[in-house]
Amino acid sequence: MDVDPSPQVKSAAANGNKDTRTLTGGAAVRSIEGWIVIVTNVHEEAGEEDLTELFGEYGGIKNIHLNLDRRTGYAKGYVLIEYPTLNEARAAIDGANGTKLLDQTISVDFAFVRPPPKTDSREIGGKAGRGGGKVGRGRSGSPEAKEKPEE
Repeated sequence: MDVDPSPQVKSAAANGNKDTRTLTGGAAVRSIEGWIVIVTNVHEEAGEEDLTELFGEYGGIKNIHLNLDRRTGYAKGYVLIEYPTLNEARAAIDGANGTKLLDQTISVDFAFVRPPPKTDSREIGGKAGRGGGKVGRGRSGSPEAKEKPEE
């Protein structure tokens, strides 16, 4: 079985390789065992056989995760498909995105994406989300710290 080694993936992402970019331009991230693709807008009556038939054309499927509604037993509308190599995952995204599955147009992209680097200087110091770098407190101060009016 072919598995992409980590160093090649990191260098490809660092060089801006198109293979590791999502449709929105983010950097795709490999999971521990392979490349996971998310398929959205899946018809509620779609089954694993339908998905295996469509996505098996693009490479060896390692795992398919189809969430079902407990009450109705129908698919919830999305599927996670794991491929062992980046080339197979990219082929599935390029080939199946925008195609029809049971009369419904599906969207296909990488499931895990690295967020873009932060450019805000306040967030570099590690105090983002804790009130660091804010101009005002945004809440009342303690009573002892308030200035008393001079009389």
